[in-house]
Amino acid sequence: MPKLDDDSWLQLTGGFRTQFDPRPLLTKLQSNTDISKVWEELWNELHHQGDVGEASYAAVPHLVQIYLAAPETDWNTYALVVTIELSRGKGGNPEVPDWFSAEYFRAIQDLAEKGLEEIEYAESDEEVRAILSVIAIWKGARTHARMLLDFSEDEILDLEEQALGNTGN
Repeated sequence: MPKLDDDSWLQLTGGFRTQFDPRPLLTKLQSNTDISKVWEELWNELHHQGDVGEASYAAVPHLVQIYLAAPETDWNTYALVVTIELSRGKGGNPEVPDWFSAEYFRAIQDLAEKGLEEIEYAESDEEVRAILSVIAIWKGARTHARMLLDFSEDEILDLEEQALGNTGN
């Protein structure tokens, strides 16, 4: 994983498939500065309409590290990490580069383990779904992770109703 002072970030691409350096945003996130704006920019730059890049993957271990040191639960870390992971290798997206893949996948495991601790205290539907989605990713249940992340309970119930209606049950 590139360190925050490593110039290799300057060669990495983000969600727009253009060079993107997330280090200033990661630094702001770590210092708890203008958090809602930082999350908006991270979401926009690390994942855009299904596209991710090497900077997206490289940011994951840093996002998790920052989150693990944070005092509060925030669904954004869980949801963005899962969104990036679900985009990996799809639609022309690259795979995680070998030179930091171990750190990337370890970060997902670390976040899932933190989620196991936090799920008991999660209050909003958004938090619960985001935490469960990273646990699902960690355990290899990618389709379940996508359903948890992309669909509210009401939407899943509608899908179930449609499925049952289509089978005559």
